[in-house]
Order: sequence, then structure tokens, then C-alpha cells
Amino acid sequence: MGMDIDCVVVGAGVVGLAVAREMAQAGHEVLLIEAGEAIGMGTSSRNSEVIHAGIYYPPGSLKAQLCVEGRQRLYAYCESHGVATHRLGKLIVAKDQLQVEGLKALLERGLKNGVDDLRLLNQKQALELEPALACVAALYSPSTGIVDAHALMLALQGDAEAAGADIVFHTPMLRARIIAGGFLLELGGTAQMSVSCRQLINAAGLQAPALARRIEGLAPHSVPRDYLCKGNYFSLTGRAPFRHLIYPAPEAAGLGIHMTLDLAGQARFGPDTEWIEREDYRVDAARAEAFYPAIRNYWPGLPDHSLQPGYSGIRPKISGPDEPARDFLISSPAEHQVPGLINLFGIESPGLTSCLALAGRVRQLIG
Repeated sequence: MGMDIDCVVVGAGVVGLAVAREMAQAGHEVLLIEAGEAIGMGTSSRNSEVIHAGIYYPPGSLKAQLCVEGRQRLYAYCESHGVATHRLGKLIVAKDQLQVEGLKALLERGLKNGVDDLRLLNQKQALELEPALACVAALYSPSTGIVDAHALMLALQGDAEAAGADIVFHTPMLRARIIAGGFLLELGGTAQMSVSCRQLINAAGLQAPALARRIEGLAPHSVPRDYLCKGNYFSLTGRAPFRHLIYPAPEAAGLGIHMTLDLAGQARFGPDTEWIEREDYRVDAARAEAFYPAIRNYWPGLPDHSLQPGYSGIRPKISGPDEPARDFLISSPAEHQVPGLINLFGIESPGLTSCLALAGRVRQLIG
């Protein structure tokens, strides 16, 4: 029997949109299905909107490779598509001598990853850039920036559709079955239909592991356990005295409570780390109490009562609270032995920065 469609991509977040664009531009007939009502309703619209340089990730990891490659491609893409970015640069700050050693290790790691513009600043140099800062030293990353994530997704959607991709909303994938030469998908929501396809790409973000478990015939051991790690953000009333992004020296589960600016120059702080059992985006105002001392480590002048609950996001983790962070997992036919299937697991930060590079990698691996 012939297949209804060449390639189905599940999930219209930034990565799914980038993959749909890549596959459509490579000549595939693409259907992108999204359970929600619009593009980017999940993690893609609930993050810091930072274009990362590629400093933190273990050398040789997918996160390191795809972040560095993805950053270069993303800046160029945004420029050619009129998507707003701002290369603000970022300071990672050390509050004591022990953390200075950490910054030196980060500098080394960044260099190994191909981030060749990092500079270690002493206290005087750091304060020349940001007089309101408290630190003993800082690592300066000039190529870190911010992006309008929604405008980026609209541009990717436009490219995908211009190359012939169809995008449908309110259309969850209920289950899939591996059949000769491809997959049979049962779609719910407004579609309520079955389609067959040759290639299936799971870019469902937080739902990716659950979705993979609904593919009949896929070995269960090729799907990792998933964890939800929530990050809460608080916004600052009034203006912050900073022009760069300010990050504390990194800690275990995340990059610490950092200060980012949006494209309008408004400051927000976060994300913190809160392991949760089910999806819930409410921000508990009481969590601000832990934010004040953390932020005052690098900005002693933070006024009392100046933080308002902002928004939250959930990191799609495939490692638990007591385990080291896992790399991106692009689960391809080489691992799971199912031709035409790619599952994207654990696409947390730097997934946004890496989206175009991830899409390129998916196209290579799907053959």
C-alpha cells in the first residue's frame, strides 16, 4: 500500500517547526501535528529567550556541538528573516575565590567547545562594564544574546509552509503502530483520523517520552524515564541597572537564578529549580523569598518587595534530581532499529539556541 504522507512531525514548538522546515526544504512532503491550539504553547514560550554561546556543556556532547553550530546559524537566520535579536553579551560572576576557579574551568570548557571570544575579567574590568555588580571576577561572553522566540517560530512556520509543509492544530497523536515501510498514526482532536507515513519525528517536548511509549512495536528500553523540572521567573518592578545578562557561577541542576533582559529592556530573574510530579505553571509568590538573597549575591542593591511573580517553564528532563544532567537524546534508527523514526528526548536548554542545528542533525540521521 502507498503511504498517505512522507513525513509526520509531532509538536509545533521551536524544534518541531525547525524540523518541519528542514524536511520540507529538503523535498519531503511534511505534515506537522500539534495537540495545542497554536505554535509554541509549551517550553518554547516559557524560557529565558537566551541565545547561548555554548560554554557550559561537556566537550563533544550534542549540547555543546549543536549549541555552538546552532548559535551561528540562528543569528544569521534571524538577521535574514527580520527576527529581533540583541547580542547583549553576558557576565558570569564569581562572588569568592572558589568560584573564580570555577570560572577558569568554564573558560577552558568554552574554548574546547569552540567558544573563542570568552574573556576572564578582574573585578575592576567587570565593574567598568556593570557598576552595580558585586563580584570578585567575571567571565564575559560577548556572543550571548536574546531573541524574540515567538517571532522566530513564526518565521520557521512561514518557511515550512512556503516549502509545502502542512501544519494542523488541535490534533494529538493518540497512538502509532509500526507497519511495513512506515507507521500508521491515529490522530485525535478535530482530525479524528488515521494517516500512514514513511517517517515519524517526535518533537513533542515534555510529552516526547509519553508519546514514544504510544508507538506500538518500539522497544520500551529505548524510551528514557521523564522528569519534570519547573523553573519559576519573577519580574522586576522598575528598571534594572544592567545592560548585560548576569549569571551567577553555575550550580548543580541549572544555571542559578540569573538576570535576563527582554527585548524591551525589562529585567526578569530565574529560573529556580523545582522538581514536580505534574504539569503546573502557577508561580507561587512565596518562592520570591529565596530569590532575594540569591540575587543580592551579585546585585546588593536589589530593592525590597521589587519582585513580582512572572511566569514559569518546565524543563523536559530525562535525568532525575540526584543524577547528573543528561545530554540531548536524538534516538535514531541506529539505536532503536525502527527505520524512519526519530525521537527527540530531553531537549531542554540550549534547545532554543540549537533548533536549526538539531533540525539538520535529524535530517542526516533519518536518511
